[in-house]
Amino acid sequence: MALVEVRKVTKTFKKGEHEITPLREVGLEVEQGDFVSLMGSSGSGKSTLLNLIAGIDRPTAGEVWVNGQDITKLSRTQLAHWRAANAGYVFQTHNLIPVLTAWENVEMPLLLLPLSAAERRKRVGIALEAVGLSDRADHYPRQLSGGQEQRVGIARAIVANPTVVVADEPTGDLDAETTEQILQLLVRLNRELKTTLLMVTHDPHAASVAHRRLRLEKGQLVEAMAC
Repeated sequence: MALVEVRKVTKTFKKGEHEITPLREVGLEVEQGDFVSLMGSSGSGKSTLLNLIAGIDRPTAGEVWVNGQDITKLSRTQLAHWRAANAGYVFQTHNLIPVLTAWENVEMPLLLLPLSAAERRKRVGIALEAVGLSDRADHYPRQLSGGQEQRVGIARAIVANPTVVVADEPTGDLDAETTEQILQLLVRLNRELKTTLLMVTHDPHAASVAHRRLRLEKGQLVEAMAC
């Protein structure tokens, strides 16, 4: 069994009197240690699929299996606990808490887990070192560049050693030089830490650093190309 299996997933939203279906019976398999990029036009269902795999949303129909567990069968409380331990999320706009330091932002997901203070310190230190920001641990987001903020966001996503990390346009707000730095960081995390990554992007260059490049169009996975 693949690490992630999306089985005939359909997702429908209501918008006024109309129904919108961004995903129609989508199937996807992602192996342990894979790095998959997901492309498609706006509204094609890319972020929706990412949110289903991360347990942030539920499908209207179908199943989402992660590491041998069908997360669509979990209660809301069970799913919250599952997300804390198994899913890391990298946002386009960083989503850092401005009144917390880089260290405290990275530590946030660990507060939901049954870990000692010593274990939390160890994990945060490792995560910040992995993204090259050990010397910025006591800095607030306003004291960091955009690229450094995104590195903090990546450290936060990997700090709990999750089963899978999903990234929604992680370079969308960055300049070309910083984009390249973030992409190479993701490549290194995948190669050295064996982090399983799924990344939504509109940028063909960003997509090309992944092992596999997939495309969603009109609710269906219609194209798969080796990079």
